[in-house]
Amino acid sequence: MAKRLARRMPTDTPIDALAEALARDGYVIVERLAVDGIRHLREELAPHIAAAPFGHTEFLGARTKRVGSVFRRAPATQALAIHPTIMALADRVLLPHCARYQLNFSGIMHLEPGAGAQALHRDGVLYPFLHPCPATVMPAMWAVTDFTTENGATLVVPESHLWEHDREPEPDEIAAAAMPAGSALVYTGGMLHGGGANVSNTVRTGLALQYSLGWLRQEENQYLANPPEVARGYPERLQRLIGYDYGGPYLGFVNGGDPNRVLVEGPAGPADRTTPELDAAAARVAWLRLGDIEPVPTPARRHTTVAMKQRTPGE
Repeated sequence: MAKRLARRMPTDTPIDALAEALARDGYVIVERLAVDGIRHLREELAPHIAAAPFGHTEFLGARTKRVGSVFRRAPATQALAIHPTIMALADRVLLPHCARYQLNFSGIMHLEPGAGAQALHRDGVLYPFLHPCPATVMPAMWAVTDFTTENGATLVVPESHLWEHDREPEPDEIAAAAMPAGSALVYTGGMLHGGGANVSNTVRTGLALQYSLGWLRQEENQYLANPPEVARGYPERLQRLIGYDYGGPYLGFVNGGDPNRVLVEGPAGPADRTTPELDAAAARVAWLRLGDIEPVPTPARRHTTVAMKQRTPGE
């Protein structure tokens, strides 16, 4: 159990201050960002959590349940996915290196009493970039129930997004992201984190919504989780966020045009593989320069690779 608590910031904190904390510490906790929406979400999730199996690997957790395809199973998640504060932070974190970002993963992490602590990991290791590196993903963990040090609040390692790839934290560098229900923990994909141990007699439920650069393959296949006949009922902002949009100029078009046209009856106008707005956004992107390829993995890198095969994003 972590000896210290992660810093929390009130809901009315200006977005510039939230973004500054996220860049400096690798995470930011915004208290009580969507309390009313979370109450409704708990009701929608109850039958799905009850029916979900426990994890079958050490990483997934023998006392942890996970629920996917959340937008169709629990519609209250849709507004959380496009919450203005989360979108504003994603703009700051991801848009420097892409013309469009996307919803990469969605899922429920539900810890029952007796759940063990999860191995600390980086969500960014999904993609083969050594850390530190520009953020490829920005996860947000919503507290569906209160997160406490006793019931398994997410453990975070502040500033670890700036560390060398293989550095491991000392015990006093780990903090518990305790927060009341309705709060959101937002962090960069390079920060070490993991689910805590639930040593209480209450459950801990979190909603993980992860965003990534629009030119990367999404971890959760959004088009199977949210096929057109389902996605047509979503807000257009969410439709585009899950992938019914360009990933950039000439990325992801359908029949030579905007992917969102497949959700619209009788789309008007010619089909174009890009737009002036998209071209302008791409022109502002800072190009990435990759270093030399590491020829032989070190033992620590091999261990990281094995762990990555077993991991689930957001925890």
